Amino acid sequence: MDKIDRKLTAIVITDPQNDFLSPDGVTWGVVGESVTKNNTVAHIETLLKTAKSNNIAVFISPHYYYPTDHKWQFEGALEKMMHDIKMFDRKGALTLDGFENSGADWLASYKQYIEDGETVVVSPHKVYGPETNDLVLQLRKRGIDKVILAGMSANLCVEAHMRELLEQGFDVTVVKDATAAAITPELGDGYVAALINFGFMANAVVTTEEVVAAI
Repeated sequence: MDKIDRKLTAIVITDPQNDFLSPDGVTWGVVGESVTKNNTVAHIETLLKTAKSNNIAVFISPHYYYPTDHKWQFEGALEKMMHDIKMFDRKGALTLDGFENSGADWLASYKQYIEDGETVVVSPHKVYGPETNDLVLQLRKRGIDKVILAGMSANLCVEAHMRELLEQGFDVTVVKDATAAAITPELGDGYVAALINFGFMANAVVTTEEVVAAI
C-alpha cells in the first residue's frame, strides 16, 4: 500500500456495533466464527487508534432501526431477518433512551475513539449502502477523496459502501481483516463472497498491518 495523504484520506467504519461485534449481539451465532478468525474487533480498534494518533479523519456509518422502520411493506431476506430479531433497534430517532449498551450501541472498546468529539457519526443507513445517509456529503465537505473502508459486515454494508463510494468517484481501499461476515449452511460464507468482489472492484485490498505501515 502506498503512503497516504492524511489530509485527503478518511477511515470509514460501518456498523461497529454490539449486535455485530459482541458475543452478546443478536447476530453472533452466524458472524462470530468469521469475526474471531479475522480478529476483526482488534483490527478495527487498531485502525481507530492509528487514525486518531495521526490526525486522520474518522467517519462512522451506523445502522439503526426505529419503531417506524418496522412498518415497511416489503423487505429482502436479510432485511426481514434484521427486523425480526430486532437488530440495531432504538426507541426513536430523537431519544437515547435504552441506547447505552444495547445492540445498537458501539462496542465498548471503541467508544473512546468514536465519542471524542472529532469522529463524524453520519446519519444511519437503512439497508446496506450509504445512498440513504449523509456519508458522501460529509466526506465531500471535508475535501476527502480517498477512503479506507472497514467494519461490518463484509458482503452487506461494507461491500455496498464500497460500491457506492466507487461510483461517487472516491478511491476506496478495503481492509480485509477488519471486517467479517455471516456463515450459514444455506447460503455459505459471506466473507469469501465479499473478498472476491473486493478484489474485482476496490482500488486496493489490504490488511490492517499494511494500513498502519502506510500511515
